[in-house]
Amino acid sequence: MKLAILSRNGKLYSTRRLVEAARARGHSARVLDPLRCYMRIAEGQFEMHYKGREIDGYHAVIPRVGASITRYGTAVVRQFELMGTFTPNGSDAILRARDKLRCHQMLAADGIGMPVTVFGDNPDDTQDLLSMLGPPPHVIKLNEGTQGAGVLLAEKLSASRGVIEALRGLYADFLVQEFIAEAKGADLRCFVVGGRVIAAMRRQAPKGDFRSNLHRGGIARPVRPSEAEQEVAARAAEVVGLGVAGVDLIRSARGPLVLEVNASPGLEGIEQATGVDVAGAIVEYIEARVREGG
Repeated sequence: MKLAILSRNGKLYSTRRLVEAARARGHSARVLDPLRCYMRIAEGQFEMHYKGREIDGYHAVIPRVGASITRYGTAVVRQFELMGTFTPNGSDAILRARDKLRCHQMLAADGIGMPVTVFGDNPDDTQDLLSMLGPPPHVIKLNEGTQGAGVLLAEKLSASRGVIEALRGLYADFLVQEFIAEAKGADLRCFVVGGRVIAAMRRQAPKGDFRSNLHRGGIARPVRPSEAEQEVAARAAEVVGLGVAGVDLIRSARGPLVLEVNASPGLEGIEQATGVDVAGAIVEYIEARVREGG
């Protein structure tokens, strides 16, 4: 199998592990910087070049597209799709996952549990918007933030109004959500491949913070999610359309709630915490899908 991995940096842990896993199984694997891929589009014709040479004949492509290049990166993924290349995460699915508002709307429409979320644009509606959510604390999130960046906790109503006013002054898109106190700063990262949870870890926020992201100093340990948690994680990935996803859940009094569905989940934290060969599982899933014809 001829495999391409779209990544800005071939030295990143996740990219290296995918290359290693593919080559260990006898496949050809090449890292392509998506920003160096450029396209020719004509009626019924789709062509891609990379650093001066045409690239074609790839059986599969694994997108590792960062949030800062979502628009161009997904255009490259779409071009691969139009050229007949299989990808576990299609361009439209990546876009759905990156837009937190759209993603939450899709999950809620499918009956998947999530923190109550409100969204509005006009400053005149802020008071009523917050009354729709309920009393503080409130979690305020940038719509396209990653790794815990752009996530704030407002413990008083006046703080919520102040943060919302500041973000609107910056023309930022954001969501406001209920705070799940009983989670005590912990969440579950469930790694979904091909419709099933293959590894999971519990992440605990450091003292004085409520964000459990490992990039923010969170501590991870392996965990076996309940059947309900596994089902919710798998359904969330399916609803968004992702074959490979990191689904973040929070344990609440009313059951597992989905915080986020990540289209480019990192491998380092989950592999080190659980000892599971996640990269190998991704390559095996792609092998099976390519054999089946996508």
